Amino acid sequence: WGPIFNSLLFVLSGAQQSATVPIPLPGTSSDLLPHFLLEPEDVYIVKNKPVTLACKATPATQIYFKCNGEWVHQGDHITQRSTDKSTGLLLMEVRIDISRQQVEKIFGLEEYWCQCVAWSSSGTTKSQKAYVRIAYLRKNFEQEPIAKEVSIEQGVVLSCRPPEGIPPAEVEWLRNEELVDPAQDPNFYITLEHSLVVKQARLADTANYTCVAKNIVARRRSTPAAITVYVNGGWSTWTDWSACSTSCGRGWQKRSRSCTNPTPLNGGAFCEGQNVQKSACTTLCPVPGSWSAWSVWSVCSADCTHWRSRECSEPAPRNGGDECQGPELETRNCTSELCTHGESLPLPDVALYVGLIAVAVCLVLLLLVVTLVYCRKKEGLDADVADSSILTAGFQPVGIKPSKADNSHLLTIQPDLSTTTMTYQGSLCPRQDGPGKFQLSNGHLLSPLGSGRHTLHHSSPSSDPMDFVSRFSTQSYFRSLPRGGANMAYGTFNFLGGRLMIPNTGVSLLIPPDAIPRGKIYEIYLTLHKQEDVRYLCRLAVHCLTLLSPIVSCGPPGVLLTQPVILAMDHCVEPSQDTWSLHLKKQSCEGTWEDVLQLGDPAPSELYHCQLEAQACFIFTEQLGRFALVGESLSMAASKRLKLVLFAPTTCTGLEYDVRVYCLSDNRDALKEVIQLEKQMGGQLIGMPRVLHFKDSYHNLRLSIHDVPSSLWKSKLLVSYQEIPFYHLWSGLQPYLHCTFTLERLSTSTCQLACKIWIWQVEGDGQSLNLDFNIAKDARFSDWLPPDSEAGSPALVGPSAFKIPFLIRQKIISSLDAPGLRGADWRALAQNLHLESHLSFFASKPSPTAMILNLWEACHFPNGNLNQLAAAVAEVGKQDSSLFLVSEAEC
Repeated sequence: WGPIFNSLLFVLSGAQQSATVPIPLPGTSSDLLPHFLLEPEDVYIVKNKPVTLACKATPATQIYFKCNGEWVHQGDHITQRSTDKSTGLLLMEVRIDISRQQVEKIFGLEEYWCQCVAWSSSGTTKSQKAYVRIAYLRKNFEQEPIAKEVSIEQGVVLSCRPPEGIPPAEVEWLRNEELVDPAQDPNFYITLEHSLVVKQARLADTANYTCVAKNIVARRRSTPAAITVYVNGGWSTWTDWSACSTSCGRGWQKRSRSCTNPTPLNGGAFCEGQNVQKSACTTLCPVPGSWSAWSVWSVCSADCTHWRSRECSEPAPRNGGDECQGPELETRNCTSELCTHGESLPLPDVALYVGLIAVAVCLVLLLLVVTLVYCRKKEGLDADVADSSILTAGFQPVGIKPSKADNSHLLTIQPDLSTTTMTYQGSLCPRQDGPGKFQLSNGHLLSPLGSGRHTLHHSSPSSDPMDFVSRFSTQSYFRSLPRGGANMAYGTFNFLGGRLMIPNTGVSLLIPPDAIPRGKIYEIYLTLHKQEDVRYLCRLAVHCLTLLSPIVSCGPPGVLLTQPVILAMDHCVEPSQDTWSLHLKKQSCEGTWEDVLQLGDPAPSELYHCQLEAQACFIFTEQLGRFALVGESLSMAASKRLKLVLFAPTTCTGLEYDVRVYCLSDNRDALKEVIQLEKQMGGQLIGMPRVLHFKDSYHNLRLSIHDVPSSLWKSKLLVSYQEIPFYHLWSGLQPYLHCTFTLERLSTSTCQLACKIWIWQVEGDGQSLNLDFNIAKDARFSDWLPPDSEAGSPALVGPSAFKIPFLIRQKIISSLDAPGLRGADWRALAQNLHLESHLSFFASKPSPTAMILNLWEACHFPNGNLNQLAAAVAEVGKQDSSLFLVSEAEC
């Protein structure tokens, strides 16, 4: 009751004073309300130390504190009165002390606050509230940073939530006990949530990081968190190839690289792959020269001497071999009676000798001309046709000259071992060919323009192929183009586009609609080249590259295109990023060959792109020219496909019978050429071709014949096997390599032959895998054609060249090019067609949908299922009901 009683007395006393104070006159200090010069402010109680609150007001007769709605006892106030000298007004200053116990009494109910109330004769004034809080800082962090390992230049975030405290704790970061100052190092950043952000980790940022929280009570440190910045190793560039291990013949050379670009640090991964590569090499052996036999002695001359000569030509020195030692001309005195000293022969005798010499010279020249003409005619025959002796049977390209000695060291990169066995059995008696070959249809599943209501006109190709070729072949760049009508296609095209095809080769050129600017008409050609006619390919061996496709020209190069055309051609590679580095090469107008695209390179090309299928590649190009697909082997696991084909004569009129085994690159162009060549030679295909996986193991291919019935046949082969060098097969520069096995029947009545041919790649100690061929002798060309053979015109112009009707194509493009709801646009179509790996390329073009449809056309003509494409478009339409759907009924 004491405090209550005191408060009541204070109120009554104040009321009595206010009642007795006279009414202040205007203009005096007594008519002013109190004005606070000092108001209490928020304070924190640290540990057990009391805090002081102060008020100061003028004019004021009384000042008292009120805390949490209750007046503070008058005895707890410390009051000080004074007069303001400048105004003469009364000043009053009051202080009180607040202890921790006072605050804790109401802790949890509400915050402890105090305010001043000042009186004057005119009334009262209240100050602002001042809150008194007990300061503290917990010991445990709500979240401590965690150690992290990151690669160099990667971003890092260390999270920190400080302990609970009043006032809230401030946070700072230490790196190895030194303060992290983002103002000094912009690579650091501290977020509002107190997380430390390292924008790009550097090696110097490897350290222990500590989160420090502090307020007026205490300072807390988190457990240090280590950031480890590691560096993954990277390969240096390959060193140059070492010199060949042998100075003569076949040897090895190697090159190396080190994991120092950069060197792995702080636990970074070591480089994957091999640090040493070996390659086979062949050094031409020096051949020293040797003298030919001396010529006969010349007639005795007027000075009683005659001479004879010899040449350093048996053999001539080559590859750095020594020249012949000794004289090439020898002279000696004559002992003949014809010798006359100092006298000239009579004129009639001189004329006689001159006439005889002239006649002899004319006869020799005539003989040389006849011999030369005969040799030239005989050169046109195949080596195996001109001489079928088993002693000379071996591998060589059919219908071409043997390669020069300088090219014998063509590129070899490690193949693996594979083996194939062929079994041949059948009759040697001739038979008539079967019925005619089948022909594929060119019809569309959907009507191109619907009920004939729309007409699209286009020009037709020139009728005279020689006229077309002659217009281009006058220019130096095109002189090597013609390869014959069977290996060339041409046509005249406008903005409607079209398609060029070389039948039975897998080579085609798709010219999409609007690829040619409107108002322009171009004559465009497509042709194949024989590898042996393109001499630049010999450089592939020097650069460790392998030819994997035909060499194809499309042009003319100056054609202006508004979007890419698609060139399709076969390849014989077994693609893998671990075993092959594949490159698309293009020949410039100067004749040099350049890399225009590396398949699998994440950096896209603006002008070129390639879709690699299992047996064919589809090349997007905005510049026409001459192209080839080449590869660089990365390991001995790399392999390429060879097609093994057996041919034999259709009839056997004598005792000898030849079986020819071709080892071709697995593309339809090579097979077509061999079939045409064998038809001209009177040969027939024996059974279906088979595929052999030839690996980069630097081992040759061996062929041998077995199980020949000795009672009916005998082999004229004098060795146990024949062998084709690895270089010739691996480089791809000699497309028609073959071996000939000559058999001799013991009786002209024998018409049946059963044999087995084994083919394997030597590896290590000669292990091999064997695959049997069951061959029927009575097979004919009419019974088998290369797969996916094309029929019809090699040039298609306008809508007939495409499976997708023109108007429907335009509607699909306009519907899917714009971004759709829930991804219902061209991206969804690409995923439905399993083309999502090309999204970046499609997105770089003005019409991504057009690129997708063009690729579908190139891959599926003429046998593509249009219903499957319609289903893929309809699947996209399910995500957006407003999307146009392609259906059979709608077309």
